[in-house]
Amino acid sequence: MSFEKGTLWNKIIETTKHALSIGAQFPIPTDYEFIEDSGVKFFVRKLASLQKKDEEKRKQILSRNPKNPFLPYDKELFVSEVSDTHVALLNKFNVVENHLLIITKHFEEQETLLTLKDFEALWLCMNEYKSLGFYNGGIEAGASQKHKHLQIVPLPLAPEGPQIPIEPLLKNYDYSKELGTITSFPFKHVFGHFKENIIKTKNAANIFFNIYSKMLEHAGMGTPDIKNLKYQSKPYCLLITNQWMLLVPRFCEFFDSISINSLGFAGALLVKDEFQMEVLKKTGPMKVLQQVAFPR
Repeated sequence: MSFEKGTLWNKIIETTKHALSIGAQFPIPTDYEFIEDSGVKFFVRKLASLQKKDEEKRKQILSRNPKNPFLPYDKELFVSEVSDTHVALLNKFNVVENHLLIITKHFEEQETLLTLKDFEALWLCMNEYKSLGFYNGGIEAGASQKHKHLQIVPLPLAPEGPQIPIEPLLKNYDYSKELGTITSFPFKHVFGHFKENIIKTKNAANIFFNIYSKMLEHAGMGTPDIKNLKYQSKPYCLLITNQWMLLVPRFCEFFDSISINSLGFAGALLVKDEFQMEVLKKTGPMKVLQQVAFPR
């Protein structure tokens, strides 16, 4: 049983208020800067200076609870049933406001391929409000949990500029092609384009799934069978919007000590302190993305 159409956003707001009031959710306050590089105005969050104690608190909580946080999930973070296979939860330690997790009801490995059921659940949620969907395929891609979970954050990602910081680089793409590459990206990737805004169409999940399958093949990523389940052949990041998808095979999670997940390839990054911020400025965000992916 899913939520009633048009009600998800209010459910997120109400659940957030409740979770905060009882201390079930731990928002992570940040400051931010913009770093302009290679035609992109990167939005970079930095943990607020007073967050060090809270970060230690977070680590202590995680160390006390090394088990799967989604089985069972914290009922105080429960937003809604999404489908017969998925539920929506708040992110317990959120940097982005109204950050939604879409998890499988039963355990599935994060490194198994996304299924039509996954995309159906994603579509039901993304159809509710303007948002960016993403998936961290494996630890090296920034996944913090082994239990399969997709994620959604509201748009815009930054308080100023494009809805998604990398969007200016997409303008020169040959939109007559369903699959291709973005000339300005210095890392290996596959860009998939939809001919229409598919979020409002009833077969959106099928379109998502079909394009995703083609992108994996285009990226040269085999899909080995293990115990009758399809697994990814390498870690990857995936971004999903109502007009395009971006798949980036990953080489490693960290540049220096900076962890990069899928949002990094959207142009939104997180650093822990001023030292990491300076590393990012000195190296350049685009070079950092190239180093954690595969250079072209």
